[in-house]
Amino acid sequence: MTDNLLSSYDFELPKALIADRPVPDRHSSKLLVYDEASGEIMHSTFRDIKEFLPQDSTLIFNRSKVFPCRLIGHKTSGGEAEVFILSLLHENNLYLTLIRASGKRKVGDEFVFGPLKVVLQHVKGDGTFLVSFNTTHENLLNQLEIIGKIPIPPYIRKGESDEEDKKTYQTVFAKEMGSVAAPTAGLHFSQELLNILEQAGHILATVTLHVGAGTFSPVKVENILEHKMHEEFYSIDQDNLRKIEAAKYRVAVGTTTLRTLESYHRNPLGRSTSIFLHPGQSVFSIDALVTNFHLPQSSLLMLVSALIGREKVLELYKIAVEKKYRFFSYGDGMLILRKKKTQEQ
Repeated sequence: MTDNLLSSYDFELPKALIADRPVPDRHSSKLLVYDEASGEIMHSTFRDIKEFLPQDSTLIFNRSKVFPCRLIGHKTSGGEAEVFILSLLHENNLYLTLIRASGKRKVGDEFVFGPLKVVLQHVKGDGTFLVSFNTTHENLLNQLEIIGKIPIPPYIRKGESDEEDKKTYQTVFAKEMGSVAAPTAGLHFSQELLNILEQAGHILATVTLHVGAGTFSPVKVENILEHKMHEEFYSIDQDNLRKIEAAKYRVAVGTTTLRTLESYHRNPLGRSTSIFLHPGQSVFSIDALVTNFHLPQSSLLMLVSALIGREKVLELYKIAVEKKYRFFSYGDGMLILRKKKTQEQ
């Protein structure tokens, strides 16, 4: 089946359309709107997104906050080194990381990053490592804010972030520290736009899913059904859960929000997800999706295709290229209004 082939999710994208920086005003990003029921395709900006939403819509955002998880320094034995902290969750003061350094990594290796000293405690064998720091968790968070680098994706300036990214690669509603990548659909929403939406009678709710480094992992198998998604942890507090369950029309802002809502819909007792949405899988938890334009052959492109079909997604992407929409994390976005299906809840 064509929908199951990785090569079926390829498309041509001029490098000039890959956004290097965001637009100055978040809400002035371009917005492609697709109404599945009518088949209509419209072009607007995020500032006017409310014009396309049904009355009393509930917009659901991922409030996870990106932390400066890249540390650049050196080995105590000499030579440059980088430690990429994969998660702030820790057991026995051990943190899961990636380590880039010359030579084979072994237990006992020491690395220095300003005042932080890192000791490699365990080689996991899957390319990751458990390390300890010479400080408390609280002080580690403080030091990361000072010397850590924001982990922008490798296709933006070769992954080299600066101080400006600490502001721009973060949503205005980010609250809970823990992501190594931004929920980028949310980057289009300024505080001004959130106020406009509330004043228009729309309801705002949040979930938390801490985005892992696996979000950058490419699909490497030609049969996408063989692809295994990484695990990520999520939470929904009772106040927001009430808003979501009472929603007349649910708009997921971003693929991480959709993955959270669909995972909760399928298993309300779960708190982690490795859900892989692709054509052939029904999505019951949302009525609409706000999403960026994603990489060719990526699992995120497959997720969007689960909603409206692969061919329609590629058609919309072709139009976006022709209209010179900006792509990927700092680029423009799309609003998909789904056709109501009687079996959906």
